[in-house]
Amino acid sequence: MEITKQAINFDADSKLLEFVDRKLVKLETFFDNIVSADVCLKLEKTAHRKDGHVQNKVAEIKVKVPGSTLVAKETSKSFEESVDLGASSLRRQLIKYKLKKSK
Repeated sequence: MEITKQAINFDADSKLLEFVDRKLVKLETFFDNIVSADVCLKLEKTAHRKDGHVQNKVAEIKVKVPGSTLVAKETSKSFEESVDLGASSLRRQLIKYKLKKSK
């Protein structure tokens, strides 16, 4: 699987990019026919919320499979958490897609 990574409004360090690779490669255990994955990491400017939590790190992951594209977009306090949530969402989508294709 070919993984394309893009960082918008910041420079991603190698640890973060390796983390993204590790998370997405694991998706192949659920569906082995993934063509490619595009990861877009964004740092969005947001106003501080009243409770003090700022959730401005967005991970948008698009996984191309034969005949379809699966998308997950997650926002959280850290890029690692956003990527983790997105990978979990894609895992569920891939399992559903695989069941649908096998019928």
